[in-house]
Amino acid sequence: MRKTGLLMKKLLFCSFAILIYLTSLPGCAHVRVRHAVPESLVGKAVVVGMPDIRCYVDKDESPFMRQSLADSFKDEGKSDYLVDGVKNYPVLIIGGGVSNSAYGIGLMKGWREEGSRPVFKIVTGYSSGSLLAVATFLGKDCEKRLADLFTSISTGDVVQAKNIFSVIFGDSVNSSKLFSKKIDDIVNERLLADIAIEHKKGRRLYVGTTDLDAQEFVIWDMGALASKGGRESVVMFRKIMLASCSFPVMLPPVFFQVEAGGKRYDEMHADGGVCGGIFYIHELMQDARLAAGTIGTDPGAFKTRLYVLNCCYMSPHSKQIEDNLVAITSRLIETNGA
Repeated sequence: MRKTGLLMKKLLFCSFAILIYLTSLPGCAHVRVRHAVPESLVGKAVVVGMPDIRCYVDKDESPFMRQSLADSFKDEGKSDYLVDGVKNYPVLIIGGGVSNSAYGIGLMKGWREEGSRPVFKIVTGYSSGSLLAVATFLGKDCEKRLADLFTSISTGDVVQAKNIFSVIFGDSVNSSKLFSKKIDDIVNERLLADIAIEHKKGRRLYVGTTDLDAQEFVIWDMGALASKGGRESVVMFRKIMLASCSFPVMLPPVFFQVEAGGKRYDEMHADGGVCGGIFYIHELMQDARLAAGTIGTDPGAFKTRLYVLNCCYMSPHSKQIEDNLVAITSRLIETNGA
């Protein structure tokens, strides 16, 4: 009986040692120690060193957006967007699309080449739509680079499956390292400098993410961020783009260092489509009119032309789904966007 007990102890010890060894291998997950923002401070935390680049839609009642838009009216030229004596502001709202994103960039590229596409005053995007938003905001050269990316890669080029232990003890099925590298190749100091130039002209570029802790939609002013310049802005820009495209379970969340109440915390962010959808249409228009009033402009003295590009299916469509986690999660992404 004693020998049996010793044998069982040895087996348990060996099993535990093997488990520790496997989970410590390169690529295996480790448990992240969180220091999440307390519920009482949600919406009040600011990004460390960058307190003026974002807002929570449901928490701030949009004073941030109002100021951003008011500044945009001040910065634009007197003749910009002027048609028959009335300001006509074209606004582009871009949703996610996952595998259909190549269609989206092709549409925008073809529209530009056809010649009737306006210079958008405001461009917003979330998920893969955030990449389209950046490309459309900047125009020809950036659109070409993104089109080349979308038409020359497969899923395996941007998504790398984790081993079983990383999945069990980790936070996602796939690693985002390859996708992060693709974003790094696109987002550099030159791209931020180009965005900053357009921002200074009064144009606005907004990208959405989801704060998973708060279950809140967050809007990032990418032009304001780009205007700061420097390496830290490039790193932050890349993180926001990655977070906006990281659908939970499929890809790991992205963490942002923030501060509130004199203390530092971390926020867990993921794909803006989790709770945002085609975002900020009514609020954006409302804030634009309120912002115009703050600078003495008659809200009735301008018009808004709203364009919406949604690369997801707009209505349910039948499709046979394989019985595995990846296929089911992919279907969830499509259903969420429909």
